[in-house]
Amino acid sequence: MADEQPIIIKKKGGHGGHHGGAWKVAYADFVTAMMALFMQAIGGYFRDPNGLAEKKGSAVDGAGQAAPVVKQVDMAKLKQELMKAMQQLADFEKLKKQIELTLTPEGLKIEMIENPNGTFFENGKAQPTPSLQELLKVLSVEVGKLPNPVSIEGHTDSKPFSDSRTYGNWELSTDRANAARRMMQDSGLRPNQVVQVRGYADQDLRKPQQPEDASNRRVTLIIQYVKTEQPAAITSNGSLPPAKQLNAPPTPLSNAPAATVKNVKPEK
Repeated sequence: MADEQPIIIKKKGGHGGHHGGAWKVAYADFVTAMMALFMQAIGGYFRDPNGLAEKKGSAVDGAGQAAPVVKQVDMAKLKQELMKAMQQLADFEKLKKQIELTLTPEGLKIEMIENPNGTFFENGKAQPTPSLQELLKVLSVEVGKLPNPVSIEGHTDSKPFSDSRTYGNWELSTDRANAARRMMQDSGLRPNQVVQVRGYADQDLRKPQQPEDASNRRVTLIIQYVKTEQPAAITSNGSLPPAKQLNAPPTPLSNAPAATVKNVKPEK
């Protein structure tokens, strides 16, 4: 034991030998990671300062409350269902060539088209015939089950009224649309389901090249698509985010470099 020589470890002098340089690398990695985390947090706050992104599957109104999402009706399927319901009418075989169902950007359009004999209204009058009354009753029951708003239109041909200066095609088209509205509301439509009653006179002809053709006279029912409200725009007023966000754990950073700590051995 007495003959053992002590082991002497010599360290190089100078600033670098005293402090070492590896800690700087680790510190730089740590600062880079913290900066990336900070930038992500700031960016997320200004994109969604109120934390509304957590409300999935619903619209958000101006007060930040979740609004119910209205499911749109399949108009193609509805068209088939209405045709099936109308086929139960006793006079359907006589009427089917005068009933047209068309899918449009506004919704499902149902046109009840006149013939020269006046199938749905007597010529020059706004009183529905028994055939139209039965048809509207069937449609009212089916359409009244839907959440969709409804508009009703009246159209005439271009034949003028020769015996009146105060009543013409404008009045007649509007009165026929209103007569259809009253009957449908009495037969199944909800009071607030009809949102528009339109009278077009002869300004929207089915056959523009034959303005006096009887098929230009018609009543049209439009089952409109349900309009969904858009979420209010999210803007920042410069206030701090909610405490829920401040206390939330940081999101893992997949692209940020990880901080590393190296074991540093003293140089001999």
